[in-house]
Amino acid sequence: MDSKIVNLRSKIAVYKAMTDGGNFADCPVRDVIQGISGKWSSLLVMALAERPYRFGELRRLVPDISQRMLTQTLHDLQRDGYVHREVFPTKPPSVEYSLTDLGRSMFGPLQQLLQWAELNHGAVRAARAAFDATEA
Repeated sequence: MDSKIVNLRSKIAVYKAMTDGGNFADCPVRDVIQGISGKWSSLLVMALAERPYRFGELRRLVPDISQRMLTQTLHDLQRDGYVHREVFPTKPPSVEYSLTDLGRSMFGPLQQLLQWAELNHGAVRAARAAFDATEA
């Protein structure tokens, strides 16, 4: 256990040195995790890991996402380098989204977390219920 504490303390010291004394806004872990932890990001990455999709296909695949939120989430994933957007010169223009090499490399660890979440969802809900019962 002590090695984990030392490791965390070492990382925090490195992050402090990188950020001029402790402003963790530029923490590399927070910066990357924030980009993939959005409500819709993991679902869209999971879909795009299967195959490329057109915008309308993604909209139908995830029916409770608004068009605006789908556009924004895809834009954010594209900005971070996980998603490639290709416009085809058709009338009307069609757009296809796919994972980049960086996106595919991120999907492996993300998929493990998604599988863990599915397997442990019941236990997490039970823990929340037990905690809430003691707080009431």
